[in-house]
Amino acid sequence: MKFNTKLIHGGISEDKETGAVSIPVYRSSTFHQHVLGGEPKWEYGRTGNPTRAALEALIAEIEDGTDGFAFASGSAAIHAAFSLFSAGDHIVVGNDIYGGTFRLINKVLKRFGLEFTVVDTTNLDEIRHAITDKTVAVYLETPTNPLLRVSDIAAIAKIAKSHDIKTIVDNTFATPYNQNPLTLGADIVVHSATKYLGGHSDVVAGLAVTNDPKIAEGLAFLQNSIGSVLGPDDSWLLMRGIKTLGVRMRVHQENAKAIYDFLDKNDKIANIYYPGNPNSAGFEIAKKQMSGFGAMLSFELQPGLDAKKFVESLQIIDLAESLGGIESLVEIPAVMTHSSIPRDIRIKNGIKDELIRLSVGVEDEEDLIEDIKQALSKI
Repeated sequence: MKFNTKLIHGGISEDKETGAVSIPVYRSSTFHQHVLGGEPKWEYGRTGNPTRAALEALIAEIEDGTDGFAFASGSAAIHAAFSLFSAGDHIVVGNDIYGGTFRLINKVLKRFGLEFTVVDTTNLDEIRHAITDKTVAVYLETPTNPLLRVSDIAAIAKIAKSHDIKTIVDNTFATPYNQNPLTLGADIVVHSATKYLGGHSDVVAGLAVTNDPKIAEGLAFLQNSIGSVLGPDDSWLLMRGIKTLGVRMRVHQENAKAIYDFLDKNDKIANIYYPGNPNSAGFEIAKKQMSGFGAMLSFELQPGLDAKKFVESLQIIDLAESLGGIESLVEIPAVMTHSSIPRDIRIKNGIKDELIRLSVGVEDEEDLIEDIKQALSKI
């Protein structure tokens, strides 16, 4: 099946008992076992649920993996991936990633003995030099949050495999519509499914996918043991969102390209960060490993212009956390999504106080551009 057909008919797309084309929501917390000491398919809601299983089969198929796992949030999925490792293990991690992941690393995982080295994953030499005899994995986002930097997944996976270590890729920004890290050599893909996969700003969820049986066994154990599973109602909502990913992403990306073209010609804009910028360092890699450039872009106003006043002057585009919904959202990472990163580290990594991140929705592109234009006129 082609990708858009997989979105609708992939995984477990039909209830075998009734023929329902929408998988039912199974809210039961426990299941009748007809044989004492047998091996029932369903026994307890944390361990497994038919609605969640349908979602997990769907994400595995559209990410070209073998096993999918649904969690209560993207952070929970990332936590599970890191929990595959043990005290004393070392992980190389990208320097331009979601602030909540940095918080998880620095405030939680380090307390349990995991060790981390932060590098620029667009620089392969930095990755090579950071790997030690204790390194077990490389963790990265591409495109990154919020600077939209693009790392070469295939090249990084090749380096990792030469050292017998794993590659973990957060594919939230690209989505499986544009990029499949497992086919490029990665071992685990994670998603904040709250974003584009859900697509309607009405569900919080996380997903992890692998094609390695041993990793799948470990993730299944952790999912059940830690217990941060996605509930059946949210699993159903997420499946419904995934079915329209293809049609949404086409409009998301068309709008993002139109806004990029507008900003690129505006003299109040100092810098634009967007994978489709032909002058960006990652443009050629993006063209190679992605089928589209996504719908996220970040930009900086010229020095002296008030970023706060700009975002507060927008009338259609909502000032809000998160991204990937049908509505356009804007935020200032230094104050919002990345505020948990100390300022000196943020600045060093290029996340300036005036950086603005825009998640482009599916509204009419002319309305979005007019909204940006009127907000720029007020600063």
